[in-house]
Amino acid sequence: MPDCSVDAKAVGRGKRHGVGIPMLCLLLLSGCVAGQKAPDPELDRYQYRDTKELVRFVHDAAQRLREEGLEGIEELRRNRERYRTPDYYLYVYGMDGTNLFHAGMPELEGRNLLDATDKDGRKVTRLILDALRNQRNPHAWVHYTWWEPGKFYPVPKSSCHFSVEMPGDSTIFVGAGLDFPHEEKEFARIAVDDAVALIGKDGAQALARIADPLSGCNFRDVSVFVFRADGSMLVSPVLNGVDPRMNIVECVDEAGQRPFAKALDQLREKDRCWQVFMARSRYRRQPVKKGIYLRKTMLDGLEVYVGAVTALPEPP
Repeated sequence: MPDCSVDAKAVGRGKRHGVGIPMLCLLLLSGCVAGQKAPDPELDRYQYRDTKELVRFVHDAAQRLREEGLEGIEELRRNRERYRTPDYYLYVYGMDGTNLFHAGMPELEGRNLLDATDKDGRKVTRLILDALRNQRNPHAWVHYTWWEPGKFYPVPKSSCHFSVEMPGDSTIFVGAGLDFPHEEKEFARIAVDDAVALIGKDGAQALARIADPLSGCNFRDVSVFVFRADGSMLVSPVLNGVDPRMNIVECVDEAGQRPFAKALDQLREKDRCWQVFMARSRYRRQPVKKGIYLRKTMLDGLEVYVGAVTALPEPP
């Protein structure tokens, strides 16, 4: 049976931002119409409610367009305010990069943004198209810098997407993103798994792509790194093109533990693992928990390790 309960805190947030209960029902109870629920978009892979609500929001809009076709896009335009909240807004693109609907910036509709870049030079639409083809990234996440409608400063953003096959064999994609998103463990997992796939495909030539700050292996404070079993670095999370001559396996955290050494012990029996460690933070006096996602793979006949560090949820 579908869970059609309304979260009281979400309702309270919505009222403070001028969002009515009918709109909240659309966002939080999507799929509960007529006693039916859309297929579960695997929300259990996420740690934060905001992320889960966003994925469900985009997933259900995609389901609607699959059922209604082009008339569904017209319905979006007639009810634009329903698809924009204080936290995110819906957009729809053709696979050629043409914007078909934008709840947050309607002035973009009709424009081709295939080669549009953010302030860092990321071609956002092309990244989305790549993500939609990537089976390791089932909700087609991309990370970039954008701006809030009506605001003047850039903000970090993470957006998820679903492709939609329309009547007549055409395909579009639907998406929405969170400004200042939580760092989900899933985001780091995708980046590392993609790096491992690149190494498997291109060997040593993949290292330059992994180190590229504009690749999907690097965003915000997440940087994929690669090191040998002896602890020497092949791709540093800090320095591009420079070997820092450090042994990462010997590194200790703020609690005096050796998280990489522990992770390598775990990887004797499996090919991937998570390890928790304590790190300093510029926002807090006390150390905070971080997570390392680490994978074992082969490069030129030698065992190497590919990983990334990400923030972990803090207690309230």
